[in-house]
Amino acid sequence: MAQAIVLASQGEYSAKPNPCVGCVIVHNNQVVGQGWHRKAGEPHAEVHALAEAAEKARGATAYVTLEPCSHHGRTPPCANALLDAGVARVVVAMQDPNPLVSGQGVARLREAGIDVSVGLLQQQAEALNKAFCHKMICGQPLVIGKVAMSLDAKTAMASGESQWITGAESRQDVHRLRARSDLILTGIATVLADDPRLTARDGLAGLQVQPARIAVLDSQLKMPLDAAMFSAGVEVTVLTTRTHDEKAQALNDVGCQVVVLPSDDQGRVDLLAVKEWLGRQAINSVMLEAGAVLNGALLKVGLLDELVVYMAPSVLGVDARSAFDIEGIDRLADKVELALLTVDVLGQDIKLKYKIKRES
Repeated sequence: MAQAIVLASQGEYSAKPNPCVGCVIVHNNQVVGQGWHRKAGEPHAEVHALAEAAEKARGATAYVTLEPCSHHGRTPPCANALLDAGVARVVVAMQDPNPLVSGQGVARLREAGIDVSVGLLQQQAEALNKAFCHKMICGQPLVIGKVAMSLDAKTAMASGESQWITGAESRQDVHRLRARSDLILTGIATVLADDPRLTARDGLAGLQVQPARIAVLDSQLKMPLDAAMFSAGVEVTVLTTRTHDEKAQALNDVGCQVVVLPSDDQGRVDLLAVKEWLGRQAINSVMLEAGAVLNGALLKVGLLDELVVYMAPSVLGVDARSAFDIEGIDRLADKVELALLTVDVLGQDIKLKYKIKRES
């Protein structure tokens, strides 16, 4: 199963929004077939492993990191493929977290007389598919905020200068985080200040994988028609409050989708409407790359699930720009609490990963 999980991890960039799945088939204590799910719409891990095993799959044991599917999607059910191949035993790391299908693949195999075990290295398999599990259970994508800052929590100088606060190792890790994400969310202030592409480029060892979409919160449609992200080869969506606008048509003409959402009491795009829109998309993970205002707003209303902080060994001073602009916190009791998940050292920087605590 550990080998199957290693195989599954090869799809962490390319399989999205499908889960990462690996499969190892063993006959007479010998590995006779192995496979992993490479890309949505292509054969699943079990199919690759069964093809390699061929006739040796009959009477064998299949180790699969995720419950074999039992429904027809873009590919046939993997449970049927295992039955047709004549495997005698199936060991599953984790059940499918989708409440509409969970347990059905295992039930089909057991009904056919297959010996099925569930739960071997379950935590490792769930960690590999954290965003997928979150979407299936909560109905919302996992939203991860990213902040690169100094030791005194500053993200840029007062002039806006920010390149580069963190070192090369941190910047490469950000590109890997982008490549694993389905959607990059930002605000118009970041676009106007930095004109970013928000694509994955550095440190990926030649892996040509990008987020499926970039979404920009832009209530007044200030989006430049020549923004760099329009030439990055990634679908761009602008979330706005303005309707029947000539600018919207101009953005459509350059290939940008414009989505009109309700406004809040200050005329900005309502963040709860943004949450609902994200939940309707075929995505599992969102990476927030924005400035202090949007970072603070999403954190305050509870739309962030995790926070990744890249902290550089520097101090920028009181006049520099802060990482979070949050109003209305006057007492310690009102603070936003975080739970530390991991700590890593990247060159001279420290990478801190937090879970946002929710009120029970």
